[in-house]
Amino acid sequence: MTINYSERIPNNVDIGSNPTLQRALEHWQPHFLQWWREMGPSDTASTDVYLRTAVSVETKGWANYGMVKMADYRWGIFLADAQPERKIGFGDHYGAAVWQQVPGEYRSTLRRLIVTQGDTEPASVEQQRLLGLCCPSLYDLRNLFQVNVEEGRHLWAMVYLLHAHFGRDGREEAEELLTRHSGDSDKPRILSTFNEPIEDWLSFFMFTCFTDRDGKFQLKSLAESSFDPLARTCRFMLTEEAHHMFVGESGIGRIVRRTLEVMSELKTDNPETIRRHGAIDLPTIQKYMNFWVSSALDLFGADISSNAAAHFANGLKGRADEASYSDHLCVDTTFELDKPNGKGGVTQETVAMRNAINEVIRNAYLKDCEVGLKRWNKSIETAGHDLRLKLPSSRFRRIVGSWAGQHTDPDGRVIDAAEWDRRRDEWIPSPTDRAFIKSLMQRVVEPGKMAAWIAPPERGINNLPIDYEYVHLA
Repeated sequence: MTINYSERIPNNVDIGSNPTLQRALEHWQPHFLQWWREMGPSDTASTDVYLRTAVSVETKGWANYGMVKMADYRWGIFLADAQPERKIGFGDHYGAAVWQQVPGEYRSTLRRLIVTQGDTEPASVEQQRLLGLCCPSLYDLRNLFQVNVEEGRHLWAMVYLLHAHFGRDGREEAEELLTRHSGDSDKPRILSTFNEPIEDWLSFFMFTCFTDRDGKFQLKSLAESSFDPLARTCRFMLTEEAHHMFVGESGIGRIVRRTLEVMSELKTDNPETIRRHGAIDLPTIQKYMNFWVSSALDLFGADISSNAAAHFANGLKGRADEASYSDHLCVDTTFELDKPNGKGGVTQETVAMRNAINEVIRNAYLKDCEVGLKRWNKSIETAGHDLRLKLPSSRFRRIVGSWAGQHTDPDGRVIDAAEWDRRRDEWIPSPTDRAFIKSLMQRVVEPGKMAAWIAPPERGINNLPIDYEYVHLA
């Protein structure tokens, strides 16, 4: 198959001038399209969607809107503009010129970082494959498809790096990105969060708000990399990641708003009464938040990590917004960590800052999560209710790091296994909760109409009205 890259795959990496790279991508592209047909959004081959397509890195180029058939979407490959004379901003190589080619001694580690990031992109598409069949509105259906195609474009971005800089190993890894599948018992995705099923829109909004926010911090950390092509790729990806978080944060806000409307109409905060009237009660929203935030926290890795220390020392992966820190070497500084003491209590341990890089980024992530939380709680407060949504402790329900396998409540209080078993359904979604949420997932596709469990958005896409026909279903 011959591809006209200037038309079919918009890019700013001059693929056509590199015959070896072009042949590699020509071989990979049919496999990607087959994966998209089999594992991408269900039943959309002939669907027209009002999508944003990136055709260049300029402001007017990365956000071109128009009706596009899903099957004809133009996935592009873009690197943010190069920063003249950019220097390495952290670690042992601080102040040296950034690398345009992969240093041999870091080849394997950089490849693994790129593969791990790249694996998350198709994984989320697979997780969300069937959500279009139970969308709450055409507006939301369009946003789902926008997230999906951009995750597909992010996969292209990572595959380009593998093909362009890692030879045969990179080509083999690119093929593997299409053979692993979310939730597959034999070949699952690399990170556990991306094997969790997403069967309802409450989970989707939680995922895009909290898991994609982890993606933001991972991309920001990789955007500091001394390997300049990786840094430039991630900087451009961040322009699209912001929309994914907006979809999640505004979606949760709309659910909260609709719940508050029902509570006002019924003059009650009783969860069962609210459920009987087709809305999602606030305690259930809290449970879903506990589940997805705690899952996202594991994506940062162990709180004490020799790998993170090596990545920082070698200039491969920094801290998000590295320029905001005063110490870019972290040779003599330390970090205080809370750890379980094995006796039902908590102790503090002083560790080298480089070994605590994951925890530093995790704390910055939690602080960022508070932004949306404050907005939702302001709505609840204004409506006159005492309950407040809150983030779970970073100790809660962890499978990675010092708190892995330790039983705590959402506030981080250490408890025994018996109490966890007894109260688990108070803190994370029970089978009954999931069944109720799933019962609400009835498809609404009349322009301007919304499912009864969610409020309409404040505005439409790209200044269009809310009742615009954002998706033309076949």
